Amino acid sequence: MSSTEKTYVEDIDRSLYDFRNEEKDVYKVAGGLTKEIVDTISKEKNDPEWMHEFRLKCMKVYEDTPMTDWGPSIEELDMDNIVTYVRPNTKMHATWDEVPEEIKDTFERLGIPQAERESLAGVGAQYDSELVYHNVREDVAAKGVIYTDLESAMHGPYAQMIQDHFMKLVPPEDHKFAALHGAVWSGGSFVYVPPGVDVEIPLQSYFRLNSPGAGQFEHTLIIVDKGAYLHFIEGCSAPKYNIANLHAGCVEIFVGEDATVRYSTIENWSKNMYNLNTKRAIVEKGGKIEWISGSFGSHTSYLYPMSILNGEGARSEFNGITFAGEGQDLDTGCKVQHNAPNTTTYVSTRSISKSGGANTFRSSVLIGKNAHGSKVSVSCESLMLDSESRSDTIPAMDVRCADADIGHEAKIGRISDDAVFYLMSRGLSEEDAKALIVSGFAENVSKELPLEYAVEMNNLIRLEMVGTIG
Repeated sequence: MSSTEKTYVEDIDRSLYDFRNEEKDVYKVAGGLTKEIVDTISKEKNDPEWMHEFRLKCMKVYEDTPMTDWGPSIEELDMDNIVTYVRPNTKMHATWDEVPEEIKDTFERLGIPQAERESLAGVGAQYDSELVYHNVREDVAAKGVIYTDLESAMHGPYAQMIQDHFMKLVPPEDHKFAALHGAVWSGGSFVYVPPGVDVEIPLQSYFRLNSPGAGQFEHTLIIVDKGAYLHFIEGCSAPKYNIANLHAGCVEIFVGEDATVRYSTIENWSKNMYNLNTKRAIVEKGGKIEWISGSFGSHTSYLYPMSILNGEGARSEFNGITFAGEGQDLDTGCKVQHNAPNTTTYVSTRSISKSGGANTFRSSVLIGKNAHGSKVSVSCESLMLDSESRSDTIPAMDVRCADADIGHEAKIGRISDDAVFYLMSRGLSEEDAKALIVSGFAENVSKELPLEYAVEMNNLIRLEMVGTIG
């Protein structure tokens, strides 16, 4: 081994994501949260009156709700300094050529237009607080699929549908940052898939936060009707600054009877980001929600996608991986609520910690009194690559009927010497054996993604392991 080769597990290679653009002709509101700021955002967004009133209600809930104190510390997040609305000097465009060159270059470098041409049915791209590009393939639109920005959809034929569903799954009273989101949300996508329609090619939204000291509060609302299918992919990134940024978006998914939704997330926020996102799905009879989650960035994360299994035979699956390096405290997992008979949940997570990074898997499973015959399997595995790092598992099981089948398994440890020895006996070097083990550890998520995104995820992790680990 040459002296120039690496002898440790790399942190995530962020060179692709850490470029930043100078802020030119950018409009910002002041930091913090006031009625004047909420009124300004509402006016900028051309809200209908009901939305303006809803924002003000959420602001009051935010003021009355105490700060979260049960997870990782967020004491350094000073909300008085967070700018809740940043408007780049552009409007939304339906053709890529019309997007300003600097913003276009950002998304070109992240591979968004290429991904759209090769493997996506539609793309939405958000830059700071504004969607700058949204497009859906003609053949997909011809099936009656609606994929557009949420703000303009509130003024179209689906306005009542949006009013009936907006923040009904995630009410502002849920927690302080849900209330903040409701007050200052901007951007995000609206998806409606009609009954029986199979959207074979994924839709994707990508969120880029460029402005230092800002927050991003996009809202994604997805309604998939009876017997339909949708795969939706969400990507996120931001350059690193030396002041805190905040991501407090919201995803609400309504899965109709016998419908299936797969929601894949690749999050690569920078290490000055507080990722306090809320995602929730409700599933009707015979429907299914599949969460695929990769969390590779942020300073601190609170992220627990929730599935509400409301109809008989409804199912949920959650496959997740987190990677915590130096200075990161990632508190992730999932929540499931079984409200009907014969509902099923399968959870499989992996976490990797190195250089003092902390990973916490936190799960909550509630089996209601009417959820007879329900089955739950929760499995979480953690790999610590040195003695400085930390990994914790905090499962909660609340079972209120006698005939449910519940199982939980947790494994926390370091790389097995026996596994390394076995691979070496098959001809691999010690370095290659360790690299193979850790790379394969992420397979539960990568195998569930389309090929292009599995490659992207592997590039994110960049587990370049030559030499001794730990």
